[in-house]
Amino acid sequence: MSQVKSTNPKGNLEALKRVINTRSDIKVKFAIPKGSLEEATFRILERSWTRVNRKSRTYRVFLDDPNIIVKMLRPQEIPTLVSEGLYDVGITGKDWVGETKSDVEPILDLEYGKIRLVVAFPDKYRYSSLDSMIADYAKKKKTLRISSEYLTTAANYIKNCKSYIKYYGSKEPQIVTPWIRLGTNKMVQIHLSFGATEAKPPDDVDAIMDVTETGTTLKQNKLKIADQVLTSTAHLIANREALKDSKKREKIYDIVTLMRGAVQGQKYLHLYLNVEKQNLKKLLSLMPSLKRPTVSPLSEDGWYGVNTVIRKDEFHKLVPRLRKVAQGLVVHEPRQILELEEIKRDEEN
Repeated sequence: MSQVKSTNPKGNLEALKRVINTRSDIKVKFAIPKGSLEEATFRILERSWTRVNRKSRTYRVFLDDPNIIVKMLRPQEIPTLVSEGLYDVGITGKDWVGETKSDVEPILDLEYGKIRLVVAFPDKYRYSSLDSMIADYAKKKKTLRISSEYLTTAANYIKNCKSYIKYYGSKEPQIVTPWIRLGTNKMVQIHLSFGATEAKPPDDVDAIMDVTETGTTLKQNKLKIADQVLTSTAHLIANREALKDSKKREKIYDIVTLMRGAVQGQKYLHLYLNVEKQNLKKLLSLMPSLKRPTVSPLSEDGWYGVNTVIRKDEFHKLVPRLRKVAQGLVVHEPRQILELEEIKRDEEN
């Protein structure tokens, strides 16, 4: 906050009010996803802010920061709405940013909602890839039908297959929806799917391009994965013009700081333990830390308390060593780890 210097107490108060009121006018609109990403999104919001309230049967969400206006939307819509400036920031899968061709700034990988977008077809088919399937259908002059929610991504992937280029050149695959047909190549069609994509082959389409986490649902429907098109996670994205606005940018950096802290917090553990003076040096040589351990003398002479933060994946290796030289190990999972100095450097750059 700006410093206010005045010998007039009343003037100080009025100036302070003006600063606060100026900042309170800064509103940032934040779109969060409803659907498959919803549960994980609320978990990270609850780690990032101290209060997250959602009224039942509404799409409004309230944080403890009244200057962040939050609304739930479908993740497919969020990239376009952020790109067009209806929202300043949003959370969506990176796959939908590419699918919608939205001009947004991905500013933080939230590291949840991990999916693979794959091509699959009935496991009885002998094809090894979509490319070989395209070649066979082209030779037989058969129409190849593919079902997907990802019309743009599917079209781009198909057009880059060697067999497609060989037999169809630069023709656009035909995109088929209930409302419109786009593209001139009727021999390769991409049909818009409204869900349950895995249930469509072989009766309705020949292959699908769909998201999967483990592949179990595909196997249950007697489908095999032929190609992996892309991988995706949930990302925090921002409107480019909002980032150019100095006031909005500050509030967006607040959001980034809190959410990055929540992402990092899930990767680390906070340890507190007691150690005798004679073992202190050995303990410190064994113990990794985020920075340097904090060492404090205890009320009992010859004993110290040690605080540190370590990566979760180091904990199982550390415990056998610690139990030989220390006592009273207390373990916490930090809610957030806010790397404030790193954010400050980002802002300066």
